[in-house]
Amino acid sequence: MSRQLSIAAFMMRYGHHVAAWRHPETDLLSNPFKVFRDQVRSAEKACLDAVFFADSVALTGAPSLEPLTLLSALAASTQHIGLIGTATTTYNEPYTVARQFASLDLLSEGRAGWNLVTSDNAAEAANFGREQHVAHADRYARAREFHQVVTGLWNSWDPDALEVDKSGALPYDPAKLHKLNHRGEHFAVAGPLNVARSPQGRPVVVQAGGSEVGRDLAAGTAEVVFTAQPTLAKAQAFYSDIKRRVVEKGRSPDAVKVMPGLFAVVGRTQAEADGKFAQLQSLIEPKAGLALLGRMIGNFDLSPYPLDGPLPELPPTQDGQRSRQQLLTDLAQGENLTIRQLYERIAGGRGHFTVAGTAEQVADQMQAWFEQGAADGFNFMAPALPGGLDDFLALVIPELQRRGLFRTSYEGSTLRGHLGL
Repeated sequence: MSRQLSIAAFMMRYGHHVAAWRHPETDLLSNPFKVFRDQVRSAEKACLDAVFFADSVALTGAPSLEPLTLLSALAASTQHIGLIGTATTTYNEPYTVARQFASLDLLSEGRAGWNLVTSDNAAEAANFGREQHVAHADRYARAREFHQVVTGLWNSWDPDALEVDKSGALPYDPAKLHKLNHRGEHFAVAGPLNVARSPQGRPVVVQAGGSEVGRDLAAGTAEVVFTAQPTLAKAQAFYSDIKRRVVEKGRSPDAVKVMPGLFAVVGRTQAEADGKFAQLQSLIEPKAGLALLGRMIGNFDLSPYPLDGPLPELPPTQDGQRSRQQLLTDLAQGENLTIRQLYERIAGGRGHFTVAGTAEQVADQMQAWFEQGAADGFNFMAPALPGGLDDFLALVIPELQRRGLFRTSYEGSTLRGHLGL
């Protein structure tokens, strides 16, 4: 089979547009699990590789569900689709994370993925007894060791460690169970993990760092890299850089899938797509737009500055995403955008690749990025739920399938198999 796209659906409660909750068709009262269950089942019917849930351990807008709990329920409601959840290395312990994702992997029969992040939301610190957020460099140093411990714990059990012979003293072969005995700068963990291996061996590791230290971490640890890239040229540069770093780490470039975010508004005509996007843009409340921009540009309070004035010069963020700060600063300066224009620009895609058009036009863009060294696939960001994802699944996926760029049925049973890892 020729090379095909990998596609995940990045799920948010109301959708990715900052004003999605205000859309006339948005149901604010439904049980969020039922909304997600129905949408994930639709994504599975369309044969998507996975669904992905971000996380924050502080309130950042709409209330959200804890991803591992939600994904466990979704594991029982689906059969094939991969289940990727976020757990921060900044405010967690590696044994707990290793155990949770190994359990999800077993419950789902090999469909789990862990999105490894370092917390970029400074508000999280106060929920864990800290007066200040952990500094950027310290977060990444902790994350590298955290990953080492988690993957070491996942290797506690040999594939054939469990016994089926009931005459023995234990239901496993002690010689095939390994203690970790890790002692490092940040963690001391004895092991072994008390959860056995899943059908895919261990969960897939996902990472989304875009700064220099983030890219280095991704090259050494990740199997899937999510990234925010607004243009083909920037995506090509990032793709090439990640693949180079992966090789320098002694890994095959095919061992890592690069999947940029894609915020697409899809219509049966260009006018219909433009109308859908314009409706969402008209619903942006200035305080919400300003709060989104301030958080994404590095946890800065922009309220003292005039909305219709230029973006002020900001120092490098110490507790936010440096790569996203650079992306948004470059965007504002390159196009001479005001603060209002900048938050309107990112209100949907938040700095990710954004397109509004017909299924053919969206598929054209995806195919160009895929074939021109910018992406191995995409993490689709629905503008609003349920309509935004429904449009993509009903219109764009069939077009990609007609072009031979996406599967028409699942050939494997694990997330690792879907991704070709």
